[in-house]
Amino acid sequence: MNHGDTETQNVEYPSVREMSDDQRIGIVKDIFASVTDKYDFLNRFLSGRRDVAWRKRTVSEMKFFHTNRFLDVASGTGDLALDCANTYPDVNVTGVDFVQEMVDKGSEKVSNRELKDRVELEWGDATHLQFEDDSFDVTAIAFGIRNIPDKVKALSEMKRVIVENGQVMVLELTTPEPGFWRSTYSFYLNGVLPKLAKLFTKNPAAYAYLADSIMNFPTRKKFVALMESIGLKNCRAIPLTFGICTLYIGKK
Repeated sequence: MNHGDTETQNVEYPSVREMSDDQRIGIVKDIFASVTDKYDFLNRFLSGRRDVAWRKRTVSEMKFFHTNRFLDVASGTGDLALDCANTYPDVNVTGVDFVQEMVDKGSEKVSNRELKDRVELEWGDATHLQFEDDSFDVTAIAFGIRNIPDKVKALSEMKRVIVENGQVMVLELTTPEPGFWRSTYSFYLNGVLPKLAKLFTKNPAAYAYLADSIMNFPTRKKFVALMESIGLKNCRAIPLTFGICTLYIGKK
């Protein structure tokens, strides 16, 4: 892989704790628009392809029983949407993302896999979903909730658009419990990952932000409490790969 992707942008973002909500929304848009071309490659490379297994696990927990419809929120380039469509041939899938470049890239993948009849990706805002109440059996967000300042609003919208007993699922990068794995992971996130990203992307600051946003994400206990606070029931957290990723599931 050569380094001559045009010059590296010398961008520096403030820490997650110092950003205003509006500033964070702008920064997230800027980041994902700048890494779209390398996004899928970097996800596989930087996670050692674990992201593929994590999405598979998420899809395996989905239950379709009424509408046979799935909503993928902050869909990115559509990986979770496509995994769901490939696993459940009778399910129709909608994906929304607020970065148009990501939607365009994902739509190309949908066309290439000849799934346009069952998978539709479109621009959309996680905190203002343009769908009727009770429209889907399952709604999920993979690696997106930590980028949304108003997590309660996003989760409330996800709950609103699913049917009674439908599932809200959140797959997110998290930190392991204190100890060896947390120390190792922290070193990787803060020391190794931004350097690796620098080799492959014009905007390595995007991956410094990624590390910062993971380290500042609520603990499992706090995030489950957040899900319960909006009225989701049977909420649980499933740690994956030593806890560097967590799958959260709640029911309406």
